[in-house]
Amino acid sequence: MTDFTAPDGTRLHYEDAGEGLPLLCLSGLTRNARDFDFVAPHLKGVRMIRMDYRGRGQSDWHDYRTYDVKVEAKDALALLDHLGLRTAAVLGTSRGGIIAMLLALTAKDRLLGVALNDIGPVVDGPGLQAIMGYLGRHPAAISLDELVETQMAATAHTFPGVPAERWRQSLGHTHVETPEGVRINYDPKLRDAVVEASESAVPSDPWPMFDAIAPLPCAVIHGENSDLLSAATVEEMARRHPDLIVAHVPDRAHIPFLDEPEALVALNRWLERMR
Repeated sequence: MTDFTAPDGTRLHYEDAGEGLPLLCLSGLTRNARDFDFVAPHLKGVRMIRMDYRGRGQSDWHDYRTYDVKVEAKDALALLDHLGLRTAAVLGTSRGGIIAMLLALTAKDRLLGVALNDIGPVVDGPGLQAIMGYLGRHPAAISLDELVETQMAATAHTFPGVPAERWRQSLGHTHVETPEGVRINYDPKLRDAVVEASESAVPSDPWPMFDAIAPLPCAVIHGENSDLLSAATVEEMARRHPDLIVAHVPDRAHIPFLDEPEALVALNRWLERMR
C-alpha cells in the first residue's frame, strides 16, 4: 500500500499485490480499493492493482470539479505509468466501468481487456435516482449495526439471503462510526460534482465507448435485479460484441459483490483470454 502523485499534484493512494497479469481494478462512484476485497482471493495469477479515486478512500480530497471521469481516467493512466506498466486489463465496477470504457475510446493501446461490473453504456434512470438518494449525504443511523439493519430491510427483495456480516463489511468500506453517528468516508462534495456534470452534459450516443472495446476480451457481470443495467442493454452489448462473456447473477441488484459463482466463472474465462 502506497501513494503516487497525479499530474495535477494530488496525492492518490493505491495497492499493488500479487504476480501475473496486471489487473487494474477501478471501483464504484463512492467506493475505494476495498471494493474488490470479496473477489481478490478468487483471482489467481494476477497482479491486482487498486486505486482510490481522488476524494475517496485514502486519497487526498481536492477541488470537487476534478471528481470527473475524464480526470479519473487520466489518473488511472498516470498510475500505470508510475508502475512502469504499458498495458493492463481493467476490471471496472459501476463508475469504474465507465472509466474503463472511456479508456477504450481514448487510450485503447493501454488496455489488454475490459470487464464491466453491472454497468454498460446505457445507465437506467431508476438506478441513478437511487444513487442520488444517498450520494454525499451522511446516513441517519447512529451506528454501523443500525445502518446494516436499514440496508438489509431495503434490499430484502433485491439481495435476498445476504448475511448481516457481509453488509457490515461492505458498508464499512464507505462509512465510519463517530460520536455524532455514522458518516461517509469520502468527500461530500462528490455530490456537487455529479450534479454539475449531469446538468452540463450534452446528450450524445453512449455506444461508441462500448464499441471501442472490441476486439479486446470483454466481460459483463449483470445483477439480474439491477436498476442501473438492464437486460436489454446487456443483450445489445452482446450483439455488438459477439465474443462478449456475459454473467447474469441471480439475487443481486447494483452491484454484485463479484465472488458469486456466476461472476467468478465469467471473470476467470475473461482472464484466460488474455494469458
